[in-house]
Amino acid sequence: MTIDNPSILSYLHPYDVLTDVTRAQILDQCEQIDVAKGRDIYVIGDQLRGLYIIESGQVAVTDENAAPISLLRRENSFGERGLLRDGRAATNAKAQEDCRLLVIPSTLFQGLLVDCEPFGRFYRRSGNAKLQVASKPGDLTRVRVDALMSTNPVVCAEDTPIQDAARMMRDKKISSLCVVDGDALRGIVTLRDFVNKAVVDDLPMTTPIAAIMTNNPRVLTPAAIGSDVLHLMMENRLGHLPVISAGRLVGIVTQTDLTRYQASHASTFVAEAAQATTVQELAAITARIPKLLVSLVATGNRHDVVTRLITDIADVVTRRLLRMAEDKFGTPPARYLWLACGSQGRQEQTGVSDQDNCLILEDGISDADAAYFAPFAQFVSDGLDACGYVYCPGDMMATNPRWCQPLSVWTAYFKGWIANPSKEAQMLASVMFDLRPIGGDETLFADLQAETLRLAASNSIFTAHMATNALTHATPLGLLRGLSTIRAGEHRDTIDMKLNGVIPVVDLGRMYALAGQLSALNTRARLKAALDGGIISNSGGLDLVAAYDLVAQTRLQHQANLIKQDLAPDNFLPPATLSGFERSHLRDAFVVIKTMQSALMQGRGVLA
Repeated sequence: MTIDNPSILSYLHPYDVLTDVTRAQILDQCEQIDVAKGRDIYVIGDQLRGLYIIESGQVAVTDENAAPISLLRRENSFGERGLLRDGRAATNAKAQEDCRLLVIPSTLFQGLLVDCEPFGRFYRRSGNAKLQVASKPGDLTRVRVDALMSTNPVVCAEDTPIQDAARMMRDKKISSLCVVDGDALRGIVTLRDFVNKAVVDDLPMTTPIAAIMTNNPRVLTPAAIGSDVLHLMMENRLGHLPVISAGRLVGIVTQTDLTRYQASHASTFVAEAAQATTVQELAAITARIPKLLVSLVATGNRHDVVTRLITDIADVVTRRLLRMAEDKFGTPPARYLWLACGSQGRQEQTGVSDQDNCLILEDGISDADAAYFAPFAQFVSDGLDACGYVYCPGDMMATNPRWCQPLSVWTAYFKGWIANPSKEAQMLASVMFDLRPIGGDETLFADLQAETLRLAASNSIFTAHMATNALTHATPLGLLRGLSTIRAGEHRDTIDMKLNGVIPVVDLGRMYALAGQLSALNTRARLKAALDGGIISNSGGLDLVAAYDLVAQTRLQHQANLIKQDLAPDNFLPPATLSGFERSHLRDAFVVIKTMQSALMQGRGVLA
């Protein structure tokens, strides 16, 4: 069959990164169908004929209760949720206008998932299949040059005097300069050129840099991979490679970048932190975490792997600070346990994390001995702040006397919160149910955790209040099932991918853990344990895990993109930076989360 628009795949992701040959082979097996306005394309339970791409018209996607999920337009696709499960439709799809659809047959879709990595990686990140995990950190075959290169390289014009160029390199502490005419690269000059050409030949300092630069240097594109850089450097004995896109200089990658990348994995950080002797040394190590995040995301690690590795570093840094505090203030006069809550407690730290912690002391401690732990906690908290884990704005830290108490006081705290679930009690319980021991005597917490879970699960009034509290974080869905953005202020036209993205799922995971008395703290682990334990239904649970994967992965990718631009990572994602395809998937993920929130409120999300 002749396709009306054979170029459609060339500008849709993930097809745009495939070769022309692969796209042609896909089109050869596709079919084009017309669906009249008001006709069903499929209904829930239908065997899907394939993945649908809209060439023209509008398609309304609804759930089992006919509630709208998405209104899709030209170049959007749909049907992948069912294809990634059992091949049967998980939603309803109806033509809102006369539609022309491109259909990628189910068998071809499944084959592409396995045989075509970009295709499989994209659809698995938005469906129920497992996300791929990189084979090993620092693998140069799995990272693109745009994740390695330095953006905004220092440049100069061809007529720049060599003395001025040398000053630029000295002041910027760099070993090369790109020579440009506008955005076009003309050459590159390195320290070796200054020595071998300018100094040895005793050239005047006013000599134009063009006299010593390497003309038409070897270059790469952002789509090249790390091993291309390594091989080109080794073959041609190069230390610097400019990166060109559409004829413009967009970056430079150096041997130092390769070395830093290959050394940037969690085991290196952990080993260095464990040997650090000062807070300054620890701070220098944690300052490299943003680059680690970029490396881990670029090599295809799933979000929970990335956040676990980043949290592991925070744990080691905390334990090192505890040891430093003991060295500074002397042997502790009593047993203690330092615990983390929040994202560190759940092992979900990203490139943006504050500190949330507390201290449990053994019972029977005297006031004089208890006084030891005030400067002790202050030292550790100050050290964490110096390492980038900023002070908690809500003062949920061991430096607050309220959160540095004997075990019996902590036991009373939890019993009181459960017995009298006030607004504050709900908030505090939500935080403290994510407590995880970091350093000290863990026996101080074991019985407290188990008993608290038992008491909480058996108190229906408390769990009802906690469920209500869990629903206070809304997903960013607009009235017409679009994406609702922040309307004013510094973060206008963005989505808060933490508060309105991952936190709603964190809250759901915590509720499932309470319902099943599950000991898991990590959100994804809680969801999986709830599934395995029959706390939530299989279909709803699988969809929720997939939705959480997509939202959390999108958040991490956003942070990595900011870091690559030398910007501070944050949680505020402008939907305009996503393709229509990606926005559609993200919207569907938020619909799943909202559906599970509604089920929780109605009592259907806690029982299978």
